[in-house]
Amino acid sequence: MERNKTKQVRIGGVALGGGAPVRVQSMTTTPTSDVARTLEQIGRLYAAGCEIVRVAVRDEADARAIRALRGRSPVPIVADIHFSADLAVLSVENGADKIRINPGNIGGEAAVRRVADCVRAHGIPVRVGANTGSIEREHLQKYGRSARALVESALFDVARLEKYGVGDIVISVKASSVPLTVEAYRMLAERTDHPLHLGVTEAGTRESGIVKSSVGIGALLLDGIGDTLRVSLTDDPVEEVIAAKRILRACGLEKDYVEVISCPTCGRCEWDSMGLARRVERAVFGIRKPLKIAVMGCVVNGPGEARDCDVGIAGGKGKCVLFRRGEPVGTVRAEEAEAAFLQAVRACLDEDGGAPSANVVKEANKTAVNGAKEANKTSVNGAEKVNKTAANGAEEAN
Repeated sequence: MERNKTKQVRIGGVALGGGAPVRVQSMTTTPTSDVARTLEQIGRLYAAGCEIVRVAVRDEADARAIRALRGRSPVPIVADIHFSADLAVLSVENGADKIRINPGNIGGEAAVRRVADCVRAHGIPVRVGANTGSIEREHLQKYGRSARALVESALFDVARLEKYGVGDIVISVKASSVPLTVEAYRMLAERTDHPLHLGVTEAGTRESGIVKSSVGIGALLLDGIGDTLRVSLTDDPVEEVIAAKRILRACGLEKDYVEVISCPTCGRCEWDSMGLARRVERAVFGIRKPLKIAVMGCVVNGPGEARDCDVGIAGGKGKCVLFRRGEPVGTVRAEEAEAAFLQAVRACLDEDGGAPSANVVKEANKTAVNGAKEANKTSVNGAEKVNKTAANGAEEAN
């Protein structure tokens, strides 16, 4: 895929734009001044694959906390500031690796110049962006709530910073409407070579937000547009990172991962392929190794798809066939399929000193424990039913 050529900026130790990989970012939901809680959330975001984290700066305590965060964070810290040039400057002075501002609400021209001078002196980039709720009045009146208005408003703010010598700028033009967002970014990509930050703003809760973000961000990435992205969800921000990683993988922009393919199932499926597919995907999500795993429900497409994978399983009536590198290697009973398949996945991951397979081991152990629990539960439920039947019989006799 040919990607748009953009300038490169550096956010801490992370290169953005200029041919660098598309970077995943998110935003914390904790009070920034609560350093312990914020670091805990940053740690979870990093573990999920986040490369850049943004924090809200509401007051001086938040701005000063950036120094403590930056000293212990595994990823660069971006300070998100609105309505105050003082907080923008204080955030930069306390070590922010990048700031996100809206020059239109940061104050007058003197305030914009003060922030620009500070950013330039510290050699950090700045993101400016227009959302449909923050379009400059002049452009809103001229173009209405449109892609043109978003683009003109963003470029107007970029020009205000460039006038004072700021060159390391990242731009965004977000809307909650997917068609409007895509139109605006396509238009913007024709007008600038600054790196672009992709996102569908106010996308909603997890389910609907992931769909909107996948359609909008995915369409742009497939056009070669975009240098970093945030999936905005009304949910735990870790879910944003997981969704972002999956979007990149679906677009072919991340290769070093374990791909799990599985069929949608139908009335032919006679074993729990759906549950196994979910558990396998969860177990291998964070593993950095280019492998393909297939979990197929029946004999129609199963063997053919499984043969195309590093390790696969295809189910039939009462039994499942295991595949390695396209060749069948064994048949197991359906009730033993999960444990056998997870063992095969672990062996595949461990080949050539591969990526850690602790998650797969954990999942296999969980399968065994759950099996024992289920057996005990069945036994207890069975006993309860017998006792209940006996009691009911006694009542009827009386």
